[in-house]
Amino acid sequence: MARFWIAVASREHVMKGVAGGFAQVCHGKGGPLKHMTENDWIIYYSPTETFGGKDACRRFTAIGKINADEPYTFAMSKDFIPWRRDVTFLPAHEVAIEPLLDKLSFIHDKRRWGFPFRRGCFEIPEQDFRLIAKSMEVAVDE
Repeated sequence: MARFWIAVASREHVMKGVAGGFAQVCHGKGGPLKHMTENDWIIYYSPTETFGGKDACRRFTAIGKINADEPYTFAMSKDFIPWRRDVTFLPAHEVAIEPLLDKLSFIHDKRRWGFPFRRGCFEIPEQDFRLIAKSMEVAVDE
């Protein structure tokens, strides 16, 4: 049975993952990726445009399906070897989070809606996933 995940990264980093067909979460940690299995779904939320920037994005920026391969490490530099997982990303429209806040069940306190995203990667209910996917104009398997 498929599970549904939110990952958090700057839009700049998400677009690199989309172009390369991979997910990288929580500054390269492997743990969250090891919980994902083939045919799980992942949606990226981007709080900012650039990593470490103050340039607000606040949009869901990518959606994809986890591939069969296991997580693996990738040497981005001598000192940074993050974990990755292959993903088949789908064409999607980015969507602002604000219009969805009252409808997303994983956001319990609407005044502090950003709190859940601090985890970096977390599982969400299927109904929330489907709401976001529909907003992004992505048809998902029934």
